Amino acid sequence: MSAPNSTILVVEDDAIVRMLIVDVLEELEFIVVEAADAEQALKVFDDSSQVIDLMMTDVGLPDMDGKALAAKVRELRPALPILFASGYAENIDVPEGMQRIAKPFSIDQLRDKVKSMLPSA
Repeated sequence: MSAPNSTILVVEDDAIVRMLIVDVLEELEFIVVEAADAEQALKVFDDSSQVIDLMMTDVGLPDMDGKALAAKVRELRPALPILFASGYAENIDVPEGMQRIAKPFSIDQLRDKVKSMLPSA
């Protein structure tokens, strides 16, 4: 019996990039919730009934950078795995318990990274 599908929140301000990431994750049978910016992402966490197993966020968001968003999200959900996506991934310091993936990434890289971060996958 396979594990229940994990839900991933994708926070990405570029609609095309967001769509591509969502498509890939859905093909990998994840449930995906989308947010175009940090404000939308935080609204998702305001709904306590919304299960989120992992948040994948762009570092460069228009309203608040991904690191500030991650810090706020961790106040609400301290154990949530967080994955930063960035074209400059090697240049960002990632807080403990969080990981990064460099853009552009392949479908396989994304799958392997996400699965490595989800306890049930």
